[in-house]
Amino acid sequence: MSQTESKQSEIPFEIPDCAWQWPIGQPWETPYIVRYASNLDDGPNHGAPLGGFGAGCIGRSPSGSFNLWHLDGGEHIFDSFPGCQFSVFEQSAAAEPIAYAMAADKPEKALLSWQWYPASDEAKPTGNYHALYPRSWYVYENVFKAQLTCEQFSPIWADNYEESSFPVASFIWTAHNPTDQPITLSIMLSWQNMVGWFTNSNKSPEIQQREDGSPFYDYVPRLKKSAGTYNKLTCEEGKAVGFVMDGEWGGEPEEGDGQFAIATHHPQAESFYHTRWNPDGDGRELWESFAQTGQLENVEDTNVSAGEQIGGAIALKFTLAPGETQQIPFALSWDLPVTEFAAGKSAYRRYTDSFGRTGQNAWAIATRALENYAQWQTKIQNWQQPILDRTDLPNWFKMALFNELYDLASGGTLWSAATADDPVGQFGVLECIDYRWYESLDVRLYGGFATLLLWPELEKSVIRAFARAIPTANPKPRIIGYYYTVGEQDHMAPRKLKGATPHDLGAPNEDPWVATNYTSYQDCNQWKDLSSDFVLQVYRVFQSTGSDDIDFLAECWPAVVETLAYTKQFDTDGDGLIENSGAPDQTFDDWRLQGISAYCGGLWIAALSGAIAMGEILQKHQKAPGNIVILLSQYKRWWQHGRAAYQKQLWNGSYYRLDTGSGSDVVMADQLCGQFCTSTMGLPDVVDVEFIAPALDAIYDACFVKFNEYTAQLGPQNQKFEGAQTGYFSAADLGMKIGCANGVRPDGSPQNPDDTHQLEVWTGINFGLAAFFAQEGKQAEAMEITEAVVRQIYQYGLQFRTPEAITAVGTFRACHYLRPMAIWALYHTLTER
Repeated sequence: MSQTESKQSEIPFEIPDCAWQWPIGQPWETPYIVRYASNLDDGPNHGAPLGGFGAGCIGRSPSGSFNLWHLDGGEHIFDSFPGCQFSVFEQSAAAEPIAYAMAADKPEKALLSWQWYPASDEAKPTGNYHALYPRSWYVYENVFKAQLTCEQFSPIWADNYEESSFPVASFIWTAHNPTDQPITLSIMLSWQNMVGWFTNSNKSPEIQQREDGSPFYDYVPRLKKSAGTYNKLTCEEGKAVGFVMDGEWGGEPEEGDGQFAIATHHPQAESFYHTRWNPDGDGRELWESFAQTGQLENVEDTNVSAGEQIGGAIALKFTLAPGETQQIPFALSWDLPVTEFAAGKSAYRRYTDSFGRTGQNAWAIATRALENYAQWQTKIQNWQQPILDRTDLPNWFKMALFNELYDLASGGTLWSAATADDPVGQFGVLECIDYRWYESLDVRLYGGFATLLLWPELEKSVIRAFARAIPTANPKPRIIGYYYTVGEQDHMAPRKLKGATPHDLGAPNEDPWVATNYTSYQDCNQWKDLSSDFVLQVYRVFQSTGSDDIDFLAECWPAVVETLAYTKQFDTDGDGLIENSGAPDQTFDDWRLQGISAYCGGLWIAALSGAIAMGEILQKHQKAPGNIVILLSQYKRWWQHGRAAYQKQLWNGSYYRLDTGSGSDVVMADQLCGQFCTSTMGLPDVVDVEFIAPALDAIYDACFVKFNEYTAQLGPQNQKFEGAQTGYFSAADLGMKIGCANGVRPDGSPQNPDDTHQLEVWTGINFGLAAFFAQEGKQAEAMEITEAVVRQIYQYGLQFRTPEAITAVGTFRACHYLRPMAIWALYHTLTER
């Protein structure tokens, strides 16, 4: 997956050969660009995030810069603060000393006295970045005489509900001397005091609408507002040395209050420090000494900032004998215990259950990392290794499987402290950064496989939150954005009706888990898939965790009954199947479905199967309400009639029609999503098994083979698929397949060249569809589809910001998306077969 191979044989430890690779500092020649101007596009320089789930995270790019700051829950900052940096000094026999800041993207204004690491190119490769989340590595080549690598990670592994929440990153430098002469090295970690930065200075932002109809609000962080900050040297003899970055806040911490800390220790190294330097200046107060001697001037200055920027730095200097190898650990931590939503609404983060809520525990977190990093490494390896050892899985799949978990940290994630009602806290991941609301239920039907399989207690916490929300109501009217885009600016609807399953669990600027249904692009009270999605996810987590948590079923059952009754009102002709309204009223929310649809109808039938199974289990365990017999009889009747109507009205001899009302001959890629769900959960089939294979064959032929053939006939400037700008490349020009389109005619052509969602390749839908193909014995097709999508993400600059959608002309939409974690559905299917 990389353009150059690293010198693995020279590294004194092993990096998994399936890890994603990119040359350090090398630009992307043909990256995807954003489809719509209002969508986020930070460019392709993204690496694996550091930091625990819900603790806030920091991203470090393949070029070496720290450039992504998701430290305020649900908010996004992409910016480089070059004073936050590793630097390396080297002195060898009969040679002048050299020193580099270990990032290839040199800043334009600050730290001009520093020497920056040279970017890799074909003439002189300088190393590679590798990533297999939660671990990543920098392997440096052809610059220093010593062989240097830096491994970085946070303590994240499956079924871990404590350390996976920690706000900490470990950096393990491995230095090896391959020469016959001693080499002296010094490694410095400098950091800017950021206390107070990560909170919205606009505490009650107005909700606005983009030109695409989606809601947004202004986020105005307090970046560079540093008055009152200070740094203090901290040392524990024989254990750690470093510094704590603090501020003059007092009392109970508010959002933004807290500390950062850096700690390191090596018994054979000499430590040096500087606790107050200017990261916005030319950097001479650090660099002149460090670049000449590998030392700092041991300045200990705790003076409080009057508004100027201040940073700290710590360096370890040591000498390697010929052939010697040493490991030097560093830890970076932050203790920002409060995440605030609307003014007056806040939560303590999950990690505070381990370290307390004072906001003064950054040093304790950092030293925990120094004491335990080797144990954490082992636990991560023990979790990943059985999958890495599988010879039946290709390397590109193993790579994407782990790397797509990045979103659990960088997806604006919330994870609150535990309570009696929520013993592991409440959890939530944004749909994406563009669509900032939590745990969109239709999206997590696919993306939820990651938490389902790896952190099932988090999965249960999300489903409980939806169960609690279903009986609630919020009648406040609001503009529906979809109609706003077509000129109907006064199209209003209530925010949340009682009994309706909400689309999402709210947004970071309101009161998530309480104020649900934040999105206003469509009237989600009218959506035809949400109640089915909820019922299926209740049963899915019950069934996949041993089918023994009867209390969980009993807790969710009243919401199941209420939302099924609510949604049955959309069965307008009494045939047991709900009808779509002709508005975009399901997850493909730019796609008008009319009458009975294959997608929503199949999910409804599947949900009824799930409800019947749950009711019978509760009956057996004497946990069912008194009306259970009537309810089950009703659900069975709806299921029987609906299933018959589905087959009769939608099967056309080759595939299931899009719907009964539009007259469309489009082959919908996800037409049998309901059948996939029932097959996964061991529930009765939505359709008879003899109809599954021909439908999948039709999908593969039209949406994958012929769609990609059709796009290959289009010239590079062809705009048929694109209402906005064209990307830097077209898939057709490069002779590659990009995945399955959501819906095209049987010959692969569009029903309407101006369609949006139909002609996009949705990454998560493709992974879910591939899981269905594999489930039905079509593993070759499953892997072909998946590989096409994976290569688009990881070869064209979409890594660690995987979007919802890509197009045949090199554009994307909605990055940092939740749904692509559906790749774990494919893994689950391949494992269970």
